[in-house]
Amino acid sequence: MLLLENPKIAPYITDMRRNIARCLDLDISAVSVKATTNEKLGYVGRQEGACAHAVCLIE
Repeated sequence: MLLLENPKIAPYITDMRRNIARCLDLDISAVSVKATTNEKLGYVGRQEGACAHAVCLIE
């Protein structure tokens, strides 16, 4: 999950998923990349930075 106002990453999501899957030796269907804005709040909303959250399910 990426939180940022700019740049818009929608055109790159498939490539990001493909690269993450390749690096982790996973099928691309096991990788999800999502993005949202911070609704102009905080340092992310002021475009002073970005946040990324990575979640992994280990079975």
